[in-house]
Amino acid sequence: MSTPSEDYMSVDELKDSWSAIVDVGSKDVVFREAIATGVLELSSSGINAVKGRSKKGDVREISTIASIQAVKETPRILPHCHIIPIEGCSVEWNIEGSNLRCTVTVRTHWMTGVEMEALCGVNAGLLCAWDMFKSIEKDSDGQYPESRITNVQVIKKSKGDQHN
Repeated sequence: MSTPSEDYMSVDELKDSWSAIVDVGSKDVVFREAIATGVLELSSSGINAVKGRSKKGDVREISTIASIQAVKETPRILPHCHIIPIEGCSVEWNIEGSNLRCTVTVRTHWMTGVEMEALCGVNAGLLCAWDMFKSIEKDSDGQYPESRITNVQVIKKSKGDQHN
């Protein structure tokens, strides 16, 4: 059994482990774009609700707003992300069988990429959609046997020149 002092870092060890935001000040401002996607697997009842409205409203419309908010708030969620001037953000929803796919594209001219913003947008959109389907997706034990978020990934990352 370990002692309490073995379970924690000393103050000196903690000071040495603290990291900082990466300095991107010497990088050129260039066009950057990232596209991320992910899937919410649903039951047949859930996917049918996507085609209409849930009790909470239009799922794709409200989840799009959640995606855009998450893109803009990424530095508040991920402490090492820079505050980036987002120039564009689009959110697409596709029904693929019993899956709901969210794809988020983020664009800027800046010194660092926007892939974390795109990933945050996808995750927030899918979580919002799931939240809107909870009552439909729960089984008699209050569990979600068919619902899961999968395949969240960056599918494209672009970097242009500073005049692009």
